Amino acid sequence: MKKLKSRKIARTRRKKRIRKRIHGTAERPRLAVFRSLKHIYAQLIDDTANRTLFSVSDLSPKIKTEIKEKATNSEKSVLVGKYLAEKALAKKIRRAVFDRSGFKYHGRVKLLAEAAREAGLEL
Repeated sequence: MKKLKSRKIARTRRKKRIRKRIHGTAERPRLAVFRSLKHIYAQLIDDTANRTLFSVSDLSPKIKTEIKEKATNSEKSVLVGKYLAEKALAKKIRRAVFDRSGFKYHGRVKLLAEAAREAGLEL
Protein backbone atom coordinates (compact mmCIF):
# COMPACT_ATOMS: atom_id res chain seq x y z
CA MET A 1 0.00 0.00 0.00
CA LYS A 2 2.86 2.33 0.82
CA LYS A 3 4.43 1.82 -2.62
CA LEU A 4 1.12 2.67 -4.30
CA LYS A 5 0.85 5.89 -2.30
CA SER A 6 4.41 6.92 -3.11
CA ARG A 7 3.81 6.26 -6.84
CA LYS A 8 0.68 8.38 -6.73
CA ILE A 9 2.49 11.18 -4.90
CA ALA A 10 5.37 11.08 -7.39
CA ARG A 11 2.94 11.32 -10.33
CA THR A 12 1.17 14.26 -8.69
CA ARG A 13 4.50 16.05 -8.25
CA ARG A 14 5.43 15.45 -11.90
CA LYS A 15 1.99 16.66 -12.97
CA LYS A 16 2.37 19.93 -11.04
CA ARG A 17 5.83 20.47 -12.46
CA ILE A 18 4.57 19.94 -16.02
CA ARG A 19 1.47 22.12 -15.58
CA LYS A 20 3.60 25.10 -14.53
CA ARG A 21 4.91 25.34 -18.08
CA ILE A 22 1.97 24.07 -20.15
CA HIS A 23 -1.03 26.28 -20.84
CA GLY A 24 -3.75 25.75 -23.46
CA THR A 25 -5.40 28.53 -25.47
CA ALA A 26 -8.30 28.61 -27.91
CA GLU A 27 -5.89 28.47 -30.88
CA ARG A 28 -3.66 25.83 -29.30
CA PRO A 29 -5.54 23.87 -26.62
CA ARG A 30 -3.98 21.47 -24.14
CA LEU A 31 -4.32 17.77 -24.95
CA ALA A 32 -4.59 16.14 -21.53
CA VAL A 33 -4.22 12.36 -21.24
CA PHE A 34 -5.30 10.10 -18.40
CA ARG A 35 -4.75 6.37 -18.36
CA SER A 36 -6.14 3.83 -15.96
CA LEU A 37 -5.41 0.14 -15.89
CA LYS A 38 -8.24 -0.65 -18.32
CA HIS A 39 -9.04 2.58 -20.19
CA ILE A 40 -7.47 5.69 -21.67
CA TYR A 41 -9.00 9.16 -21.84
CA ALA A 42 -7.95 12.28 -23.74
CA GLN A 43 -9.43 15.76 -23.87
CA LEU A 44 -8.69 19.12 -25.44
CA ILE A 45 -8.85 21.95 -22.91
CA ASP A 46 -8.88 25.73 -23.35
CA ASP A 47 -7.27 26.99 -20.13
CA THR A 48 -7.94 30.68 -20.83
CA ALA A 49 -11.72 30.06 -20.89
CA ASN A 50 -11.49 27.21 -18.33
CA ARG A 51 -13.48 24.79 -20.45
CA THR A 52 -13.10 21.42 -22.10
CA LEU A 53 -13.59 21.62 -25.86
CA PHE A 54 -14.25 17.88 -26.19
CA SER A 55 -13.12 14.56 -24.82
CA VAL A 56 -12.53 11.11 -26.25
CA SER A 57 -11.95 7.76 -24.60
CA ASP A 58 -12.01 4.10 -25.51
CA LEU A 59 -15.51 4.09 -24.00
CA SER A 60 -16.80 6.58 -26.62
CA PRO A 61 -19.57 5.01 -28.74
CA LYS A 62 -17.77 5.43 -32.08
CA ILE A 63 -14.54 3.89 -30.82
CA LYS A 64 -16.33 1.17 -28.89
CA THR A 65 -17.83 -0.15 -32.14
CA GLU A 66 -14.38 -0.25 -33.80
CA ILE A 67 -12.69 -2.03 -30.90
CA LYS A 68 -12.52 -5.77 -31.26
CA GLU A 69 -13.43 -7.94 -28.31
CA LYS A 70 -9.82 -8.98 -27.63
CA ALA A 71 -8.19 -5.61 -28.45
CA THR A 72 -5.16 -4.70 -26.36
CA ASN A 73 -4.89 -1.46 -24.43
CA SER A 74 -2.22 -0.30 -26.90
CA GLU A 75 -4.59 -0.78 -29.84
CA LYS A 76 -7.27 1.16 -27.97
CA SER A 77 -4.81 4.02 -27.40
CA VAL A 78 -4.03 4.27 -31.11
CA LEU A 79 -7.75 4.41 -31.95
CA VAL A 80 -8.35 7.12 -29.34
CA GLY A 81 -5.45 9.20 -30.73
CA LYS A 82 -6.72 8.93 -34.31
CA TYR A 83 -10.30 9.77 -33.39
CA LEU A 84 -9.20 12.72 -31.26
CA ALA A 85 -7.19 14.17 -34.14
CA GLU A 86 -10.11 13.69 -36.56
CA LYS A 87 -12.46 15.46 -34.17
CA ALA A 88 -9.97 18.31 -33.62
CA LEU A 89 -9.41 18.82 -37.34
CA ALA A 90 -13.19 18.90 -37.88
CA LYS A 91 -13.33 21.77 -35.37
CA LYS A 92 -10.44 23.48 -37.23
CA ILE A 93 -7.90 22.86 -34.47
CA ARG A 94 -4.56 22.03 -36.11
CA ARG A 95 -2.16 22.46 -33.17
CA ALA A 96 -2.24 21.41 -29.52
CA VAL A 97 0.04 21.30 -26.50
CA PHE A 98 0.59 17.76 -25.18
CA ASP A 99 0.02 17.27 -21.45
CA ARG A 100 0.97 13.78 -20.31
CA SER A 101 -0.39 14.47 -16.78
CA GLY A 102 2.63 13.11 -14.94
CA PHE A 103 2.70 9.81 -16.82
CA LYS A 104 5.91 8.77 -18.54
CA TYR A 105 6.00 9.43 -22.29
CA HIS A 106 6.07 5.72 -22.92
CA GLY A 107 3.71 2.94 -23.90
CA ARG A 108 0.05 3.86 -24.27
CA VAL A 109 0.60 7.60 -23.72
CA LYS A 110 3.24 7.66 -26.45
CA LEU A 111 1.07 5.60 -28.84
CA LEU A 112 -1.84 8.01 -28.38
CA ALA A 113 0.36 11.03 -29.12
CA GLU A 114 1.95 9.42 -32.19
CA ALA A 115 -1.45 8.35 -33.57
CA ALA A 116 -2.75 11.91 -33.17
CA ARG A 117 0.32 13.25 -34.98
CA GLU A 118 -0.09 10.76 -37.82
CA ALA A 119 -3.76 11.76 -38.20
CA GLY A 120 -2.72 15.39 -38.74
CA LEU A 121 -2.67 17.06 -35.31
CA GLU A 122 0.50 19.02 -34.60
CA LEU A 123 1.75 18.48 -31.04
